[in-house]
Amino acid sequence: MNITVQAATVVLSITLLAQSSAAGADGPWLAQTSGSETTTPGRSAVETVTVRGTVAAVDKENRTVTLKGPEGNTLTLDVKDPGKLEVIKVGDPVVATYTEAVAFQIKKAGTATPGSTMQETRVSSKPGETPAGAISREVTVTGTITAIDKKAQTVTINGPEGNAATVKAQDPKNLELINVGDLVEIRYTQALAVSLDKPAK
Repeated sequence: MNITVQAATVVLSITLLAQSSAAGADGPWLAQTSGSETTTPGRSAVETVTVRGTVAAVDKENRTVTLKGPEGNTLTLDVKDPGKLEVIKVGDPVVATYTEAVAFQIKKAGTATPGSTMQETRVSSKPGETPAGAISREVTVTGTITAIDKKAQTVTINGPEGNAATVKAQDPKNLELINVGDLVEIRYTQALAVSLDKPAK
């Protein structure tokens, strides 16, 4: 099973289908819209965390920088531009922002095709700017609704590889807005941006 399919499985069976009370009313859960909509249900949620730390190690030979967070945990990142390693020193302060977003939309049969894709994007600061970089990864998964049990208030979704998951609708009214054969498109995005926490010289 390749990484795209694994990510698709995780998104279908955990991210979208999890029934966590901690998620609150704004979580990206299936059939969780208010029930007043006349279109197909959809939902999105974004969470961002900012952490400050320090540079724990600089490896010029392997072009990596190891960062240390406030709890002592470390993260090693590749540095594409070796020139940036010349201005990064052990002990330098850094700031990292991690963003995670999930969005889903129900689509009528025939308007989309089951499958999964993954895209990765990297950006870096320009020469002379404060050393910084960002990486983002977006996984899009489209599965098919294969069963709706209004009595049990559940929906069964088949992923691109045929793996199935059943979720209980938190708002049963939205079960009236979907049909067997409809598609569920989920977009899961992770992004990490890291920068020295000081101006460039």
